[in-house]
Amino acid sequence: MRTSYQYKINPNKEQAEKIDNTLEMLRYQYNYLLAQRFDWYEQNRCPIDRCPLICHLPQLKDKPNYYSQKVSLTQLKIDKPWYKNIHSQVLQEVPKKVEITFERWLKGDVNGKKSGKPRFKGVGQYKTFTFPQFKRHHFSDNIITLSKIGDAKVIVHRQIPDGFDIKTVSVTRKADGYYVTLSLNDKTIPIIKPDFDIDNIVGIDVGLIDFFVTSDNERISAPKFLRKAERKLKSAQRKVSRRKKGSNRRKKAIKKLGKQHKKVADTRKDFHFKTAKSLLDKYDVVAVEKLNIKGLAKSRLAKSINDAGWGQFVTILSNKAENAGLKVITVNPNGTSQECSSCGHKVKKPLSQRIHNCPVCYTSLCRDLNAAINIKNRGTHGLKARLMSS
Repeated sequence: MRTSYQYKINPNKEQAEKIDNTLEMLRYQYNYLLAQRFDWYEQNRCPIDRCPLICHLPQLKDKPNYYSQKVSLTQLKIDKPWYKNIHSQVLQEVPKKVEITFERWLKGDVNGKKSGKPRFKGVGQYKTFTFPQFKRHHFSDNIITLSKIGDAKVIVHRQIPDGFDIKTVSVTRKADGYYVTLSLNDKTIPIIKPDFDIDNIVGIDVGLIDFFVTSDNERISAPKFLRKAERKLKSAQRKVSRRKKGSNRRKKAIKKLGKQHKKVADTRKDFHFKTAKSLLDKYDVVAVEKLNIKGLAKSRLAKSINDAGWGQFVTILSNKAENAGLKVITVNPNGTSQECSSCGHKVKKPLSQRIHNCPVCYTSLCRDLNAAINIKNRGTHGLKARLMSS
């Protein structure tokens, strides 16, 4: 069984400087290795799709890969000795990140979905480094020993369960300080196999007025954390804009703005976790729409959609369901609001019309409730089809 715990650490001034310097050096190396990939790509691609019978092709260069860039780190420490202050395995994680990022752009992930073109990281944008191997005795009581950094104090708000080994440790710099994320594993605990009641299913229709409406007509209002914090965020942003670039006062203002944004993000995430738990405590299967959230976030409702955080909620819901042996199933969202949940007749209506009135079977109910019932029906049908095929 794999899980992760995150703790806040309180490094002293010297340790904090070492962490910041490590992140900055890793950022330089990340940008350098990414530039190598772009140079190879530009020099070896052809802008035309055909050539004459007689042509002279330039000599193609070998493509940089994880292993070739990893080998170059040895020479890097000779040319730039200050890189010896970084643990070797931490430094080796940089070409791995570059490899994953670049290949996702060219080939896509395991599902074939491509990411956007990788960007170079500006000052302060490289925020995490990882120790891929970690010994359990280096974390005892409230002290964690980080190689090349030292012994740092940890705020242990919950104990690590007995039997779990620490596999990796990641150090992250956030707006309000530094954190360590421990990846834990216990091989004696088997992966929980799905064990759910197919009839105990609910469909949820997410929205901007109500965060979601269930097929049982339960509603949770959208909390709108960003909207409620806008006044404080605008005030903090104005202070940043009025400060002189490069000054200490501007740095303090930026830090204060970052804390405000982090508070909004943390509050939203806490709401998502509690809401997901309340759903899974009541239902074994949850059916949700497979929405194109990135596409929706490009519309005029972008701020409200990002404030709701539907993508994060579905991810949290899916992870908690898997850990509990329950199920989250996604369905096709096309027509869930237009189709009548009673007779299946399509009733076209604008977004402003919040009541579904069917002219065929005379069903009249809330538009979101109608959609949630359709989502439940599609989820039930899809789940039964999968179970029969397997």
